[in-house]
Amino acid sequence: MGNYRGRIDIIADILQVAEAKVKKTQIMYRANLSYTVLQRYLAELTEASLIEYKDDIQCYVLTDKGREYIVLYKEYSKANKHIEKRLTTAQVKKRVLDKLCTAHNCESKLSHRSRSAALKSKLKEDQCLS
Repeated sequence: MGNYRGRIDIIADILQVAEAKVKKTQIMYRANLSYTVLQRYLAELTEASLIEYKDDIQCYVLTDKGREYIVLYKEYSKANKHIEKRLTTAQVKKRVLDKLCTAHNCESKLSHRSRSAALKSKLKEDQCLS
């Protein structure tokens, strides 16, 4: 799917860094965010009570609600990876089927028997991929 991080991924990264009672710059570097983006997210996460700033230690700390977010995010992430893997497998199978249809139209001289053998070979190959 690429390297793009969505909003919930960025929030999870910030919260995971904040588990260790950290300062703003540490969050910025460890979560790989620009200062402007960090400012926006810190305000949002503080308002949502996922993190809070402790004046006495001058650090951001994770709240119970933030911990709950991380647990749910990990479950979501695991399920999402499983779905992406299955989607990739389905896309590979679709490409094989598309190629077989294209090959059939272009090579109409192939006998039914050789087309059948080609299909079985492609399906075996695909099963090895999944």
